[in-house]
Amino acid sequence: MHITFACPACAATVAMRGVESATALECSACRARLPIPADALVAGPDGEPRLQRCLVCPSTELFLRKDFPQRLGVGIVVAGLAASCVTWAWRELLMTFAILFGTALIDVVLYFCVPDCLTCYRCGARYSGDGSETFGPFDLETHEKHRQQLARLQEQASRKPAAHA
Repeated sequence: MHITFACPACAATVAMRGVESATALECSACRARLPIPADALVAGPDGEPRLQRCLVCPSTELFLRKDFPQRLGVGIVVAGLAASCVTWAWRELLMTFAILFGTALIDVVLYFCVPDCLTCYRCGARYSGDGSETFGPFDLETHEKHRQQLARLQEQASRKPAAHA
């Protein structure tokens, strides 16, 4: 299994492979060590370790998504839209629809070729190579819960220095 996460100590992006056999996650920038909780990985029906919760934070809420950069996906769609708008302005109807269908075809091919990964709602850690079917797709309500919790924590943290002054 491969994990990519932001180090809680220094916020550096850390990528590690072979997390199943590790006892702790170590930041390559600041050398901070995060012990892997004993209940985070359990053996699945095939004997392979399955993720039950995030290894970085105490969250048990993860969601399944494609392991593909969202910005690149949006860039492909925007490029297809821009190109089709140009050909539409030139009154090239066939070329306009060819570009739109070509962009849709690229999207479908990427959807079936790109593997899935798990992402933690709370800390954003991404796990690839797990194959865990215990987690579902993105849920906006759960995301909003974690977003609001983070906003409250940041607001409380910003008030504390002012209270001591």
